[in-house]
Formats: sequence, C-alpha cells, structure tokens
Amino acid sequence: MTPVALGLVLASALAHATWNLLAKRAQGGVGFLWLLFILTTVLWAPVAAVVLLLTRPVVSLTTIALIAGTAVLNTLYFVLLTAGYRAGDLSLVYPLARATGPLLATIAAVSIFGERPTALALAGAIAIVGGALILTGDPRALRARGAGRAALFAIATGVVIAAYTLWDKQAVSTFAIPPVVYDWGRNFGQVLLISPLAAPRRADIARQWSEHRLEVLGIALLGPLAYILVLTALTMSPVSYVAPAREIGILVGAIMGTRLLGEPDMARRLAGAAAMVVGVIALALG
Repeated sequence: MTPVALGLVLASALAHATWNLLAKRAQGGVGFLWLLFILTTVLWAPVAAVVLLLTRPVVSLTTIALIAGTAVLNTLYFVLLTAGYRAGDLSLVYPLARATGPLLATIAAVSIFGERPTALALAGAIAIVGGALILTGDPRALRARGAGRAALFAIATGVVIAAYTLWDKQAVSTFAIPPVVYDWGRNFGQVLLISPLAAPRRADIARQWSEHRLEVLGIALLGPLAYILVLTALTMSPVSYVAPAREIGILVGAIMGTRLLGEPDMARRLAGAAAMVVGVIALALG
C-alpha cells in the first residue's frame, strides 16, 4: 500500500469511528435514517456535480446497476448497524461489526475460491475470533444484560460490510466510476429505498430532527467523507490491503465507547479490540 493510500485509510478510520459514536448517541430508526440520507444527498450534491462535470464518466446500465446494488447493501448496513446500537454498547457492536468483514472474506476465499491462506493469515483469523470472545465476555453474561442480540446485529452488519466492500471495489476500480459520484448515487438510491417506509412516520421524523439534528449533520458530513477516502484508496491499492487497514477504527471505536460513553469493562474490551486489529493486520500481511 502506498503512503498516500495509507494516509487516506487512517483518516477514514477516524472519521468512521466518530460518526459511529454519533449514531450510537442518536440510536435512530427509519425516521433518523431518512433524515440522514436526505441531508447527505443535499450536502454532497454540489461536490458530486463538480466532479461529474470535470471527469465526465460514461454512464451506462452497468453503472446504474452498480450504484443500485451498493444502495441496497448500504441501506441494509445502516438498518442493521443502528439496530445493533439500540440493543448494545458501541464498544461491543462497532468492533464486532468491523472485524467480521475481513474474517468472512478469508473464509469465503478458502471455501469458495479454493485459496490457501498462509500461516500468518490463519493466525490473524484466530486472533479475530479470540478478540471477539474477549470482547463479548462470558456468553452467560451476554444474555443477562441483553447483549447477545446486539452481537448478532453486529455480526450481520459485518456480513454486509464484506459484501459491499467487494462490490464497491469493482465499481471504482474495474469500471472507473469516480468515488464521489458513486457515493452520491448510493445516497440518492438510499433515499428512494427508505422513503416509502418513512412516509407514514412524519411524527418520528420531526422528533428525530428536533432531538438529534447535530448527530444527523455530523454523520451526513463524516459518513460520506470516510467512505470516499476509502474508495479513493481502492483506486490505488488492492482491496486486500485497504479493507484490513481501515479496521484500525475498531480500536478507536472501542476507546470512544469506553471513555466517552462510559461503557463498562474498559480493559477487557480494549484488549479484545486490540486483538482484532492485530488479527486484521495479519490477514492483510498474510
């Protein structure tokens, strides 16, 4: 990975963990997501328009299909992630969700494509699993404090992360769709997808805007910025390097949850998150 790509990925990780902190504070549902997608589309429209005029990419049925596909995957991602935050702690949900993607990608490569990972990559996978066990703690305690449901949402989110990372790599690399334009199209697609669900919830939308407008604004700015940085890095580095490197946000998210939100078991959760970061790096190097 080039130094420029690494810098983009690290900046993205910080922005990503920060907007997840805001999402945890809001714990929004459909009304919150509708506000978020609308505001994101409006705020980033001028930037996308400038890039579109400067680059003049070829818009084909394939381009539209790729944008539609990522809109579906990312809408599902937000639904699962916010459900996880309503059910459990940031320092539990965020690391589990972020680490599951690279682990599942490795499993898929072995079982579907017949790849043979190195000993280092296998050690990384084991470290991620071990970190997850440390992070969640005693399985009996999970049920006692209702965290088991949050963990399931986090793992499901990780499945979607693995899917959209591979999908988006093809869009910006193989088909050369400008990252800013691609990301704006994704947000516009999310507005179309969630609007029918949001229409009957006007009271909830008004309440979410009244109580969480700062969180909506923060996520609308930082969310696309974080992913545009990643998409830009994907244009210059392989996904096998970019996807694991961005998971340094796992540790950042765990620190934010325990230090800023006062979530319990700080030492154990930071240890679990750190093990996951080491595991993801090992996967990348292996």
